[in-house]
Amino acid sequence: MLLKKEPRIRSLALGAIVASALLTAGFVETAPAYAKTADAQPAVLNASAVAVADKYAADTAEQIFKQGGNAVDAAVAIAFTLAVTYPEAGNIGGGGFMTLYVDHRPYFLDYRERAPLSATRNMYLDDKGEVIKGMSLYGHRAVGVPGTVDGMWEAQKRFGKLKWKQVLAPAIKYAQDGFEVDDQLVKRRDDASKEFAGKTNFDLYFGGMKAGQVFKQPDLAMTLQRIADKGAKGFYEGETANLIAKSMEGHGLITTRDLKDYKAVWRQPITASWNGYRVITAPPPSSGGVGLVQLLKMKADIKDKFQDVPLDSAQYIHLVAEIEKRVFADRAQYLGDPDFYKVPVAQLINDDYILKRAQEVNPDTPSDTKSVQPGLGTSMPEKAETTHFSVVDKWGNAVSNTYTINGYFGSGVIAEGTGIVLNDEMDDFASKPGVPNMFGVVGSDANSIAPKKRPLSSMTPTILTKDDKVAMVIGTPGGSRIFTSIFQVITNVYDFNMPLGDAVGATRFHHQLLPPNTIFQEPYHQLDADVIKQLEDKGYKFTMQGFNGDIQAIRIDGDKPEPMSDPRGRGVSRVIR
Repeated sequence: MLLKKEPRIRSLALGAIVASALLTAGFVETAPAYAKTADAQPAVLNASAVAVADKYAADTAEQIFKQGGNAVDAAVAIAFTLAVTYPEAGNIGGGGFMTLYVDHRPYFLDYRERAPLSATRNMYLDDKGEVIKGMSLYGHRAVGVPGTVDGMWEAQKRFGKLKWKQVLAPAIKYAQDGFEVDDQLVKRRDDASKEFAGKTNFDLYFGGMKAGQVFKQPDLAMTLQRIADKGAKGFYEGETANLIAKSMEGHGLITTRDLKDYKAVWRQPITASWNGYRVITAPPPSSGGVGLVQLLKMKADIKDKFQDVPLDSAQYIHLVAEIEKRVFADRAQYLGDPDFYKVPVAQLINDDYILKRAQEVNPDTPSDTKSVQPGLGTSMPEKAETTHFSVVDKWGNAVSNTYTINGYFGSGVIAEGTGIVLNDEMDDFASKPGVPNMFGVVGSDANSIAPKKRPLSSMTPTILTKDDKVAMVIGTPGGSRIFTSIFQVITNVYDFNMPLGDAVGATRFHHQLLPPNTIFQEPYHQLDADVIKQLEDKGYKFTMQGFNGDIQAIRIDGDKPEPMSDPRGRGVSRVIR
C-alpha cells in the first residue's frame, strides 16, 4: 500500500503519531515529482551556499549553481565528486541518508545499503557462536549492497532542474584528469593500508597515491560515464553490475540479482518542535534522528539543572553524559530497519516519555550503568569515516546529506575494473546481539542480520526551520558520535548564542552508556585538566578518540546564508552568487 504526501502537520504530538504510524507500517511517500519551476520563482536568499568535505566538491557546487541548478542538483553533483576526490568516505560503493526541504516541504530519502540475499543471521559467528574478529570489517564478506547511486538518481529525478549528465560531468572530469592529493588523504590511505594488508586489493589501486601529485582513476571514470549515460541502471545492471558481481565470486555474497533488486526508499522524516524551531531529521533505520530529538528535549526539560552551568564545566559534561546514557540505552534496544521491525518512534520522541527519562538524571553523580535500562521495557553501530555536506540554494531549498562506506576506504575491496571502493556496512548490523561492534555500541534483535535488511546507522542529516523557512542545515560523520556532535553544535548556537564558527570549533565530548562512565574526548580541543579531575572524582574515566566529527553546517540569518566547515577536517564552506 502506498500513501500520498501528507499535508504539513503543525502539532508535534499529532505529527509524531502520524510519522511513527507511517514508519512502523513501512509506508513510503510517492507524491508527484517536484515541479521544476524554480527559474520562475523569486530568490529568497541573497546567495546559495555549501559546506562540503573538500575544495573540489565546493568547485563542483559552484559550477552547478552557475548552470542554473538547485540545491538538489548541487547535492547530487557533490556526492559523485566526493566519490572521486574524497575516496576514504565519499562514495558510490556505499549508502546514506538525505534530508531535504523543497518548496517549504520536508522529505527524507533512505538509500542505506542492504544485506545481500544470501546473508544469514549468524554469518560472522564461528562454530562456538562467537564473533569472528574482522570478518564484518575487511574483505568481500563485509560488503552490503550499495545504495548511493540509486539514492542520487531518485533525488535528482524527483527534484533536480538540470539534466542528469550535467550533474555527473564534474566527477567524471576529476576521475579522468585527476586531482591533487593532499597530506590528510595520504595519511588516511597509509593508516587504511596497514589494516587491509594482505586482506584485500586496496594497495593495488591506492598504493601509488602521493601527496602533491595528481591522482587519476580511469576505471572509475568509465563507471561514472556509464551511470551518466544510463542513469541508475548504469550501476545496478549491465557492465558495472557484472563487474561487481564477478569480483564477489568465491569471496563475497553480492550477485547481479542483489544489485538489480536494490531500491532507495522515500520515508517520512522525523519532525519535532524545539525552542521555536522545527527539527527535521532522520527516521529509522537511522538511530540519530530519534537520539537527537531526545537529547535536545531532555536538556530543555531539565533546563533548571543546566541553569548558569558553564558550557566547559565538569557539571555541564556530567549532565549531558547522564542524558546520553539514556538515549544510548534506547538506541541499543529499539532501533532497527522499519521495514523489518516496528520501531516505536512515536513513543520514543513523545514529550511525556522524554520528560520521564529526563527526570531520571542524577545531577550529582553518574547513574549506575546497569540501572539505566531502555525506557519502554525490553519487549522487544558504525565507524567514524563517513562524510557529510550541507547545501542551500537562493530559492530557499536545502539538502542535508550524510553518506558512508563505514571505515576509511570501506572494506578495502575495490571491485576490479570499476574503481569502486566497496563498503563494510555489514559491521553496522549486530553480528551477535548484545556484543559491541567496532565502535563499541551494541544492538538487539532489531538490528540482527537478515536478507535485504538495512543496518542501523547513526547518520543524522538535519534541517531546522522557523516560520517555514530554513534556519540551519547540519550534519557530520562520526559513527555513534554523530548525533551527540550535532546536538552540541545546535545547543552551542541556540542555547549559548555562540557564533556558528565558534560553535563548530568548540570542544566536543561523547558518552554512549558503554563502556561504563567513560567520557570520550578529542585531540583537537582537549578538556581542561581541572575539569577532568573533577569528573574523575565523580567516578568518570576518560579515553582519547582520534576523531569527533567533521561538522558541515549552514545557518541562515535573514536572507544571508552563513556556511561553516569544521576546522577538524579539510572541508570548504562557500557562499555562491
